[in-house]
Amino acid sequence: MVFKGYEGVIKRYREFLPEIDEKYIITINEGNTPLIKARNLGRIINPDIEIYFKYEGLNPTGSFKDRGMTMAVSKAVSDGSKAVICASTGNTSASASAYAARAGIKSFVLIPEGKIATGKLSQALVHGALVMQIQGNFDDALVITREIAKDYDVTLVNSVNPFRLEGQKTASFEIADELGSAPDYHILPVGNAGNITAYWKGYKEYFAAGKIKKLPKMIGFQAEGAAPIVLNHIVKEPHTVATAIRIGNPASWQKAVEAKEESGGLIEAVSDEDILKAYALLAANEGVFCEPASAITLAGLIKLNGRGFFEKGSVCVLTLTGHGLKDPGNAIKVSKEPVIVPCDKNSVLKAMGIKKTKSGGFI
Repeated sequence: MVFKGYEGVIKRYREFLPEIDEKYIITINEGNTPLIKARNLGRIINPDIEIYFKYEGLNPTGSFKDRGMTMAVSKAVSDGSKAVICASTGNTSASASAYAARAGIKSFVLIPEGKIATGKLSQALVHGALVMQIQGNFDDALVITREIAKDYDVTLVNSVNPFRLEGQKTASFEIADELGSAPDYHILPVGNAGNITAYWKGYKEYFAAGKIKKLPKMIGFQAEGAAPIVLNHIVKEPHTVATAIRIGNPASWQKAVEAKEESGGLIEAVSDEDILKAYALLAANEGVFCEPASAITLAGLIKLNGRGFFEKGSVCVLTLTGHGLKDPGNAIKVSKEPVIVPCDKNSVLKAMGIKKTKSGGFI
């Protein structure tokens, strides 16, 4: 019996992607992630708008990077490459190493020393990558990897690789397919700026093909300590609790600006404090656990809503780029500590706030 189920984004959206011979396709069945309508936050934030979360944390390695990596690694394999290399703040390294393992080729990863969440580092290591920590930031690492890929027989799979963006644009197809149209606003985190670029490319292609009748406004958010596009200059020492977007010189900077301007959108910054508030708010009210960089989309929506930005009836899609288990340390920091109680039922009931009533029931 041959299984004929879902086979990943390349086969699903083949007509919109560069051609790759089927025998070279490297997939872990990425994509097909849920579009979750807010059940409680809409009422809390603004009952007059519709809020949806595109939960990319449910890709195979826990982030949106898998969409682009299936394309980049498949192309590398079809070109005969035996190794891939990337600079990473975490998610790219996890994805690149997983897809390289799937393809049976080597993976090399450069990360900023001490600036990567443990959950992400563990993924790259367990998938067999050679992980090198440099005494510099992500931007320094990217410069080195680009030079190596230029001079040696190893394929660079950062988002400067055009096949990465081709794969990432498939998320916009999925959203349009599920909603039956494009949203009014699409809100994304902006780090290296590949995602906002890819989504906009996807929406435009779907519009040109007659699959949707309108285009969304693209809204991007950067952390205040790592906001080069907002500040309009390179940030040499970026800092933010949202490690996935701790980037001071985005590779897709100009394309992100074009997406903003062409769509009539905007790119702004929010504070780490607001990111962490949104991070906790989302998990506590919707049961959706994302990494801090993902929660910047909700923090940004709250910021814009506070100044009356959204029209009544607006449909807003927020991309949650990575799963919360990528960075469990921050989840513990923003949560209540476990309650220690004696090992007996009455003590547990007391801690629960449950009291026995006269009628024998509990309140």
